[in-house]
Formats: sequence, C-alpha cells, structure tokens
Amino acid sequence: MSPAPKSNAWQPAAALKELQLRADILKHIRTFFATREVLEVETPLMCRTSVTDPFIESVPALYQFHSQTVAEQFYLQTSPEYAMKRLLAAGSGSIFQICKAFRQAENGCLHNPEFTMLEWYRIGFNHLHLMDEVDALLIEILQTTASDKITYAELFASQLDIDVHIDSLETLHNVAKHNHIHITDDIYDRDTWLSLLLTHCIEPTLGSDRPCIIYDFPVSQAALARANADGKTAARFEVYYRGMELANGFHELQDATEQRRRFIENNKKRSSLQLNEMPIDENFLSALQAGLPDCAGVALGVDRLIMLASGKHFIQDVMSFDISRV
Repeated sequence: MSPAPKSNAWQPAAALKELQLRADILKHIRTFFATREVLEVETPLMCRTSVTDPFIESVPALYQFHSQTVAEQFYLQTSPEYAMKRLLAAGSGSIFQICKAFRQAENGCLHNPEFTMLEWYRIGFNHLHLMDEVDALLIEILQTTASDKITYAELFASQLDIDVHIDSLETLHNVAKHNHIHITDDIYDRDTWLSLLLTHCIEPTLGSDRPCIIYDFPVSQAALARANADGKTAARFEVYYRGMELANGFHELQDATEQRRRFIENNKKRSSLQLNEMPIDENFLSALQAGLPDCAGVALGVDRLIMLASGKHFIQDVMSFDISRV
C-alpha cells in the first residue's frame, strides 16, 4: 500500500520565484535559438521503442487501440533523440526541442523520473563546434566565463594517473580502493570501473569556477557518436559545472549498419545483466539509411540549469511538482 500523502502535498515543491525563473530561462533559450535560426520542433513522447542502453531504463506505457483486445507496449521516451534525427533525415535543417523526458528508477537530489530536457542538432557542426555553442548558451544563461576543455584521457591522467586505454582492470580496481570506493561484486568491464572513478573521484571537483567540458570519450562509451580517426576515441563530450553533469553531446553517427550493430551489442549486455532486451527502433535505422546529414547534437538538463541559476541543491526546488507530489 502506498503511504498516505502529506497534508501539504497538493502545494508546489518550488517557490514562485523559482517558477518565474524557469519561465524566464525557457524564454531566453528560445530567443538564443531564434537568433541562430534554429527551428523549434515537437516529437512524440510515447513510442513503441526506446533506448537499448543497458544503463538507462525506460518507463513502460500501455495503450489499447479500439480494434485491439490487448493493450500494446509503448515506452515514455528517455530523450527525443531518435525522432529528432528522423526529422533531420527528412530535411528539417538545424532543430531544437524543449520537452519532458522519463527514466526509470531515477530519484534523488539531482534526479526526478520526469524531467525537462533541451536537445538540439546543428547541421554541419562537429562535436567541437557544438561544445562552443553550449558554452555560448551557458555564458548567456548563467553568466559564466569560457569553459575549460580537456580530453577524457587527459583528465584521468591528470587526476588519477590512469591511462584509460591501456591500464589493467586490476589497476583501475586498486585506484578505486585507494580512493575508498569499495565494490562487493566482481566487475570485469573496464568502462564500468572508469565510470565509477569518474562519478566518485573526478566529477565532484569539475567546474568549480567555470564549466568544464570533457571530450573524446573511449569509443566503447559512445553508442551514438562517430569514432575518431585514432580508433580509440569517439566524438562525444560532457559538460560539468559546479560538480554537476549538465549536458551530453555527440558528432552524430550516420552509419545505419554500425548503429544496428551497437544496438545489438547493447541488448546482449542488457541480457548479461538480466535486464529485458529492448526492441530496436527500425524507423530510426531507416532514417539513418535514408541519410542523416552531417551534424552534431546535445542534450542538456533544463532543471539542473535552473538549479545552477538559482543556487538550489535539490531538483524538486525548481519543479512545480516532483514525483513525491503527483
């Protein structure tokens, strides 16, 4: 049985001042893109497929058509990426969207299962160009100074004396133990170790004075980005400010065959983790096959942007109604 709601649960979680700030920031974002002639679009938030990423769980939704006796499985979208790329392949030009996104089991001071995402794609940009545009947006919204930029490999070398491409699992494990990260389960995946070290040891120190952009992640950590010429890294970046992950971007993969292979590998990993395999989005793959233009894209957490602008430390303090009030 669910607990009885608190007597004041009908009231908004955020104060009026934060709701007004949210409205101002959304207006400012739209102006930012209007001056750059980037088209605002809307795409469905309920689809028959969702991401295969083994570390992101979608929220299922059932829909029963009038002609059916059994409800059909849909999913609330974790991001509008696949549908937006279908628009790009259809000739939309550069586009942006501000929408809700949904993720299972995400609840805490920085997470709510329903949240607001800003996602945009720029034709003719690579990830380095888009990093500069993200920086320009943060300068306008948060009055930051220009971001620090560092590669993923340089970051691990400077912070933890790790070579992310060659150091052994034992080395990564020992560095984790030295930094008081104690894992009871055996982990045989180097990306999992690297992610643990990033989130626990490095991330809290990032962007204390100005935003920090990490780029050129290992190719194994960039399921939707194209590989760089070195074969070891991919054209992916993440943006951090005041210890908070704010945005994740890619120079987008255009190869439908390679994308299908990555989806299949994701599902194999999901199966190994005893997670349900996800249906592959054939419409998205067909769009890639038809021809996705050369572009870069990024997703940015709007609620976290508002937290930074308002100085709040809990995501519910900038939302009208978080999960505890619905």
